[in-house]
Amino acid sequence: FLSLVAEFCCGFFVILILGNFWFLAVLYLLWLYIDWETPCAGGRRSQWVRSWTVWKYFREYFPIHLIKTSELNPNHNYLLGFHPHGVLVAGAFGNFCTDPTFKNLFPGLTPYLHIMPIWFGCPFFREYIMSAGMVSASKESVSYVLNNEGGGHASVIVIGGAEESLNAHPGSLTLNILKRKGFIKMALKHGAHLVPVFSFGENELFKQVANPKGSRLRNVQEKLQKIMGFALPLFHARGVFQYSFGLIPYRQPIHTVVGSPIPVKQNLNPTTEEIDQLHALYLQKLKKLFEEHKSNYGIPEHKSLIFE
Repeated sequence: FLSLVAEFCCGFFVILILGNFWFLAVLYLLWLYIDWETPCAGGRRSQWVRSWTVWKYFREYFPIHLIKTSELNPNHNYLLGFHPHGVLVAGAFGNFCTDPTFKNLFPGLTPYLHIMPIWFGCPFFREYIMSAGMVSASKESVSYVLNNEGGGHASVIVIGGAEESLNAHPGSLTLNILKRKGFIKMALKHGAHLVPVFSFGENELFKQVANPKGSRLRNVQEKLQKIMGFALPLFHARGVFQYSFGLIPYRQPIHTVVGSPIPVKQNLNPTTEEIDQLHALYLQKLKKLFEEHKSNYGIPEHKSLIFE
């Protein structure tokens, strides 16, 4: 969905350049230069955009639900680790970039969904995603959000990143997380409490072409991901008037479960051992969250998370 909107915005920009409105394109490029750092400085959210009626229908289509398991004191800042990435990341967008679900469950907290910096280089599209509450996933951006002295900020990071989307097959429970410890270091440096979040149903929205590790397709996808910064999963789902083939996601319920916070004491210079210890604790809490709720959302008892 984001890719389609981004392509439309880029196409519109090209039309401005090639058409009789090139001066508007020049003015926008000047604005882009002046405003370049905004995605790393909290963005520019719009309550009006986040409250569009279309988002209500978007959430109801699947439908998307946000489940609260514990209070999050708004006097603290939080780093929410979102799992899994899936193909669409629908649970993250529906729950953290539209209103009023999150603010009703967690009053006093403002969520910021961190996404790849490359998206903010797309003309016009960057304005839209910032208005929805998305900001850059750079270290500077995460630091800006978590530096809020009064608390009340929640950084939402899709820990597995684009690489994990290549594992987004129905029934898959594989998470790319064992080597991902940057978010742990950020939480320690800012004293932000860690909160594991698991989105049940995220991998069920599309069917992806078989790409087991070591296969020719997977090797090509991984090489392209390293070059471009984002992955290219080959997927399909349903059409508008038929259910056999298309790019519209299947109507599968998504239940995004927000776990209990892991208290983190600020440590400006954490050692490797301290980072590893907190990372291990986070994995333990994430697995516990999954095990406690999997039976509610159709996951067989014998299935568990796989960490890579």
